[in-house]
This record gives sequence, structure tokens and C-alpha cells, in this order.
Amino acid sequence: MPADLAVIGLGPYGLPLAQAAVAAGIPTLGYATGPEAGPLSPAELRRMHATGFRRATDPAQLGRVRTAVICAPTPRGADGGPDLGQVEAAARTLAGRLRPNTTVVLESPVPPGTTEDFLRPLLEEGSGLRAGRDFRLAYSPSRVDPGNRAHTPAGTPKVIGGLTPACTESAAAFYGRLTDKVVRARGPREAEAVQLLETNFRHVNIALVNEMAVLCHELGVDLWDVIRCAETKPFGFQAFRPGPGVGGHAVPQDLTGHASRALRMVELAQQVNSRMPGYVVQRAATLLNEHGKSARGARVLLLGVTYKADLPDQQGAPAREIAGRLMELGASVSYHDPYVPAWSVLDRPVPRVDSLYEAAAAADLTILLQQHRTYDLQGLSVKAQLLLDTRGATPTGAAHRL
Repeated sequence: MPADLAVIGLGPYGLPLAQAAVAAGIPTLGYATGPEAGPLSPAELRRMHATGFRRATDPAQLGRVRTAVICAPTPRGADGGPDLGQVEAAARTLAGRLRPNTTVVLESPVPPGTTEDFLRPLLEEGSGLRAGRDFRLAYSPSRVDPGNRAHTPAGTPKVIGGLTPACTESAAAFYGRLTDKVVRARGPREAEAVQLLETNFRHVNIALVNEMAVLCHELGVDLWDVIRCAETKPFGFQAFRPGPGVGGHAVPQDLTGHASRALRMVELAQQVNSRMPGYVVQRAATLLNEHGKSARGARVLLLGVTYKADLPDQQGAPAREIAGRLMELGASVSYHDPYVPAWSVLDRPVPRVDSLYEAAAAADLTILLQQHRTYDLQGLSVKAQLLLDTRGATPTGAAHRL
């Protein structure tokens, strides 16, 4: 059966798109640009294969689809900005097989101008075709929230910015099969800037509440109660919650090297958020000292080492840095995570505990880093000798909160 769609890049952006497409009845071809690291479970992948998804090993198959979406990851590069290496590789692979009248969409997180100034020349030079005349070209920011059951792809509006009005409409026609609402941007630069704003909005607001966490602890104020009260305001406020750091695949962009001036607020937010793992370790050492114990030789149990609850993805998770810092202080670190069967830090395997309650009772300090749904936090707060909750998930007074 011929595919209508080719998803190029089967990572955190590509696999959810492919899943949504086959759920909408669109025969979909997947082409990997690197290691697969998506948020889908083996059961979800099996269902996709049973309902219209297949992997391509021959790039020639990319020339037989109506729509090709590039979803290659753009991890942080050496200069601090997104590395476009996988986007370039995907574009070159597609360009040699690109046929007239194909719609090409970029979904990877990129700086404004990338679709026109970086992707377009690669596709035109490799195919001999002209964007806007021979094939359609557009950008649509990925709005994937792995594990979010409330906001599904069908109920999440998609922003489209095409090189020409015809490009926008062609991409909108495709995404209209996946979502209930399509929002048309003026062009690809505006659509790329939407992604920039949405990603940075998250990081800046997390940084603000992380700073509030530090301040409130110093003042003896219960931040979690402050947030509970503040979120009752029906306008001008959106609740964010602090944590041990910020993980995930979306890299905050301050546009250094891409614009005449950096986004200073984003740069400051990155500094604040990057300090949180160290702050958690500081709080852990202080708690141990207050209970007559030293970090050196202390048995510390970490709960949840993924970047997001109820997912196996460890991309950017602060748990690795926290574990490493504790180990450097001389602590004996172990972990529990139902989604991570094996884990190494500083090139050393970290022991994984099986009996959670027994391990928490035996540990000098238990640190909740990720609130997986399977954790009985009430029970853990009773069993643990000392519990540091970085997520505000335990009942009030049951643990030391961040």
C-alpha cells in the first residue's frame, strides 16, 4: 500500500506525528535520521505497525509520497544553539528523491529563518526543483507533549507558515486531517518564531518559579501553598511548579549567533534552571547534616530518573547531574524507576532497587525527582527515614519540600 506521508526523523517529534497520522487513517512511512528516541511504548509502536505505519530503509521510497515532514532532532550544539546537522542530512536525503507537487514541512525546533535560508536551498539544489513553484514548502512548530492525555494531537491547533499562500494552504490541507483547528501564520519565519516563543515561555516561567522556591525556603514560606493560592486568580497568571531542573528535547534559544542581540531573559533563565541540580544536592547535604549525618557515606535513594513522569525518556533529565554530584561528595547512590531498567552515571552503573519500601526505609535520604504515577507517596513518606520532595507531590508535612 503506497504511503501518503513520509515522516523523516523518528525521534521525539517524528514518532508522535506518525502515531497521530496513522490514527487518522493516513498510510505513513517512517525514515530514521538517527537513533530512535521517541516517547512511545513498545505496545504503541506495535499498534502503529498494525494500522498503517511502516519503516523505510530505502530513501527512494521518500519520492512516492504526497507530503514529507522533517522531524529531525536539533540538540544543543557547541555554540549553545540548536545543531541542524540531522535536519541537513534529512534534507539532502529527501532532495534527491523529491518529486513535483510534493508538500514538504519542517517541524524540527529551529531559529527563525531556517526554513527559507537553510532548508530551501538544500532542497532546491538537490532536486533541481523550485520551492513555491514546483513543490510546496512550509514550517509547523511541533506541539508534542508526551504523555499528556488531556491535549491530544486532534485537539491541539497546528500553526502553519508557508513560503507562499499556496504552500500554506497545501500544508493546512494535510494538517487538517490530523487536528480540529489549523492556524495560518504570515509565513515560515512567523511560524518558526511561534516555536521560539512557546519554548522560551516554558523555560523562563520555570526559572521564575525555581527562583521563588529558593527564596521561599530562605524566608520560611511554603511556596506550594503560595502557588495553590495564586492559581485561583482567573486572569494574568499561569501556574508553573519548581523542580530539580529542566529536561526534555526542546532547547531554549537565546538566538546568540542568529540575531543582532540575544534574548537576555532566556539566557538568565538558562542560568537559573541549570543551577537547580546543584541546589537540590545542597539541600540534600543540609538535611543530612541537620539529622546528624554527612553526605559522605550516606545512602541516598533517587526516585524517578526520567525527564518527565510516566515516560522512559531521560533526555536532559537533571537526575544524572544530581546523582553525579552526590557520588562526588562520597554518597552511596541507588535509584528506582519503573521505566529505566539500567542506569549509569560517571561511567559507573548505579544500583537499581527492586523493593521500593525496603530501600526507602534503609536509605538515609530518599529524594523524589520524578512523580511517576505508580509511586504511593503517602506510603513512601511513612517508610522513608528522610524524604526530600522536589516536586511538591507528597502530602503537606509528610516530607521536606523543595
